[in-house]
Amino acid sequence: MTTTAMPLLRLLPAWLCAVLALHAIGAKLATAYAAPLPLSVHAALDAAGLPADALALAVLPVEGRFPRWLVQAERPMQPGSTMKLVTTAVALDLLGPNHRGSTELLSTADVRDGVLQGDLVLRGGADPELGLPQLWALLGELRRLGVREIAGDVLIDRTLFQPPRADIGLPPFDEAPEFPYNGIPDALQLDANLLEVELESDASGRVRARAWPPLPALEVDANAMVPSARPCADWDEDWQSPPEVSASAGVLRVALRGGFPPACSQRVRLHLLDRLALNERQVRWVWQTMGGTWSGRAREAETPAQARLLARRQSRPWGEVLRTLNKRSDNPLTRLLYLQLGVPAMAQAPERTTADRSADRVRQWFADHGIDTAGLVLDNGSGLSRSERITPLQLARLLQVAWQGPHAPDLLMSLPVAGIDGTMRNRLKQGPATGWARLKTGTLRNAVALAGYVRDTQGHWWVMAAMVNHDEASRKGRPVLDALAEEVARRGARLVSHHDGIWPYRTEP
Repeated sequence: MTTTAMPLLRLLPAWLCAVLALHAIGAKLATAYAAPLPLSVHAALDAAGLPADALALAVLPVEGRFPRWLVQAERPMQPGSTMKLVTTAVALDLLGPNHRGSTELLSTADVRDGVLQGDLVLRGGADPELGLPQLWALLGELRRLGVREIAGDVLIDRTLFQPPRADIGLPPFDEAPEFPYNGIPDALQLDANLLEVELESDASGRVRARAWPPLPALEVDANAMVPSARPCADWDEDWQSPPEVSASAGVLRVALRGGFPPACSQRVRLHLLDRLALNERQVRWVWQTMGGTWSGRAREAETPAQARLLARRQSRPWGEVLRTLNKRSDNPLTRLLYLQLGVPAMAQAPERTTADRSADRVRQWFADHGIDTAGLVLDNGSGLSRSERITPLQLARLLQVAWQGPHAPDLLMSLPVAGIDGTMRNRLKQGPATGWARLKTGTLRNAVALAGYVRDTQGHWWVMAAMVNHDEASRKGRPVLDALAEEVARRGARLVSHHDGIWPYRTEP
């Protein structure tokens, strides 16, 4: 301090000098220990060979603002599947846990002598559970009405969402678009648009394949698959995309490619056919098994204005489906729920996509609850995206709001329990977080994340949102996040062990 400044300081009141001194000391401490990491987290980072700046996190009490722990907490990060927490919490608040999807059969035609004298409409209402058994029950209602023959076509109505077929022209997310996690939902979502295939090889490596159920006008050919040296459980490592699909005389032939282990048997569900072609074969097979006849075809169309309802089914409430969505980290289910957020606003802006309207509603929900949206990037609501971003603080604040809302039990019920079930069943199996922490995982090639609710040893609950973004994150980042969760389970955000002793967590406003 210069000597010219000393007389000025003497003119200041003593209390103001003390405040300035404390501020200077606090600034130095904030610089040196702005957000110290626990020794266990440092050790996990060092063991993984990851830099400290790859980690961003926010730990807050479930109620109130302090104490809290913020490390790069306002840095937009790739969240992986922890983004499902955003879709879940906002949908619970805006749609409610009793929101249901539906599927309907309609027609403008009359029924005479057991024949529906025109087209049958199969209208999708974002039913998350419409499989072949549910379709069988729905068509059974048609048989109960005395219909044994459909004289016209089956019109597939997916227009609840815009565009109705978001899968058309969309570049694949990765090199395995056929696998279930890459499913792009539509409003019908019949059997998740998946074809079940049985693959079986003998000791010599010769592979046989068949579809199940045996859908009409469809052949699955595995003659081009070659023996693989991998274990049977890792058969998909040698899968080659895409399969070759050809048509001849109305029969579709799917030729599978890649390697498959000898003496191996697998039953898998894959995206192998265009969904309209698949839906036609699914409806035809179910209708034929019920003794019905139909010689028409399936085509995409909107429900005619004068169509009357013949049969309808409803799914279970989404509040129950969320258990599957979050514990299994189901991408298509999450994307289906995310799109439903935008449906109420579709009439106001018909030129915009449903996904854009969903993003608007999520942003408005954040604003309504005082959560800054700077850096928030929304795509499909599932986290299976190269573009989605959220800051740890935004995600932690969302979890705080959800905890204090009326649907907190529904959210908590849906989350994996540390060391017990879901995607957390093999993590945090022995420690203070086991059986208590409810955490959503997230994984991409360059990102891992962990977010949810953690109970400490004193019985206090905390929200935690932590993300590691790095080229090696998916291979090396999980132990870092697990060490962090264990620290929160021990002491919450009150104290953190540092190299020079015990320091309070960062508590700036």
